[in-house]
Amino acid sequence: MSLNNVEIPYGAYWSTPFTKWQGTLQHLHSMKFAAWVAKNELAKRDIDPAIFDSGVLGMTNAQYQSFYGAPWPLYELGAKLAPGHVVGQVCATSVRGLFSAASEIALGMSETTLLMTADRCSNGAHIYYPSPNGAGGYGQSEDQVTYNMQNDAIAGHSMIQTGENVAKQFNISREELDAVALRRFEQYQAALADDQAFQKRYMTLPFSVPNPSFKKEATVLTGDEGVFPTTAEGLAKLRPVYEGGVVTYGNMTHPADGNASVILTTPDKARELSRDQSIKISLCGFGQSRTELAHMPAAPIEAAARALAMAGVTYKEIKAIKTHNPFAVNDVAFAKATGVDVMEMNNYGCSMIWGHPQGPTGMRAVIELIEELVLLGGGYGLFTGCAAGDTGMATVIRVEAR
Repeated sequence: MSLNNVEIPYGAYWSTPFTKWQGTLQHLHSMKFAAWVAKNELAKRDIDPAIFDSGVLGMTNAQYQSFYGAPWPLYELGAKLAPGHVVGQVCATSVRGLFSAASEIALGMSETTLLMTADRCSNGAHIYYPSPNGAGGYGQSEDQVTYNMQNDAIAGHSMIQTGENVAKQFNISREELDAVALRRFEQYQAALADDQAFQKRYMTLPFSVPNPSFKKEATVLTGDEGVFPTTAEGLAKLRPVYEGGVVTYGNMTHPADGNASVILTTPDKARELSRDQSIKISLCGFGQSRTELAHMPAAPIEAAARALAMAGVTYKEIKAIKTHNPFAVNDVAFAKATGVDVMEMNNYGCSMIWGHPQGPTGMRAVIELIEELVLLGGGYGLFTGCAAGDTGMATVIRVEAR
C-alpha cells in the first residue's frame, strides 16, 4: 500500500477546547457533539459534507446508542450517504484512525474521508454484563473509564504503576520529571500568546458550547479548561501518588472531554479543499509496537522507530516532535532512548497539559504538529504516543511547498 495518493488539505481540521473531568462539556453526548462541531466547521470552510465517501469515528468510551457507530454522526453532519466504521485503541485511537482513513484512500475505496475523534471521560458508562450461569445468576459490572484506568485487564495494575515501572527502567528521577513538567507548561504558554494566535489556527475561539439538545447556547469557552498554573516550587511540594515513587499529579495528565477531526483525501481534492493550495501535507509513515507488560510509557520508542523506517527518514531530519505524554516519564524515557532533546519536544502544548480525552488526544497533537511545521517553513514531523495494553502508535508527517 502506498501513501503517495493521500494528503491532508491544509486547514481542513479542527479541535474543540479540551475541558476537565466533570467540566463544561460533561453534559454533551460525544458522538452528537462531534457531529455538531464538524457541521459548523465544514460550513465555515464552505465544504459540502456530501463530498465524503466514507468516515471513521475514533472513540473509546461508550455513549448512549453508540452501537450504531460512525454512520450516525456522519448523517447528523450532512454526509447522509457516507458509510463508516469505528476504531478504538484507547490513547492511540487517533493514529489508528489516521491509518484506517488513509488506507481506504490508498486502496481506492474512498476519495475523501472524514476522521472524527470524540470522547467524554466525564460520566462514563456503568456497564453490567449478565452471566446466567454465574453464582445466583449474577454477572459482572464495571465503570468503564475509572475502573479500567486502575485495573489492567491482564495484570491488574493501574496506569500510574506503568509510569513508575518505566521510571525505574530508565533510572529517571523526580527532579527530571518535574523539570519537564514545568517546561511543558511554559511551552503551552506560547500557544496562548498574542490572543491565542496559535490555537486559533485550528480552533474556533471563543467557543460556543451548546446545551444537550444542541438548540441553544449553554455557555462560552475562551480556551482549554483544567490547565493548572505550574511552578517549580509547586511541583516540588507535591507528594508522589505512590509512596517512594516519582510520579505526582503535577507531572502527569488529567482526564478530559472534547473532540478533534481531520479530512483526508487525494492530492487533487486536497488542493481544492485547502486553505492554502501552496502547502502540501503528506502522511509518510506509520509505526506500531507493544512493549513488556506494565511498561506502557516505553511503547512509543519502538513505534516511532518503525514509523521513521517506513518514512525513510532519521531523527536528524525531524524538525518537530509531538507526543502523547500521560506522564512526563514518557518524554524523558523517549529522549534517553533516542537522543532527542526532551526540552524541545511538544512546543505549543501536549496532552500532559491540556488533558486526555483518549480518542481525540493524539488527533489534536497531530493538528498542532502540522501547524508548527507550517510556521517552521515545512519539513518532517513525528507524533508518537502510548496506549493501554502497553502499545504505541506513531506517524511521520511532511509539510512542504506544493
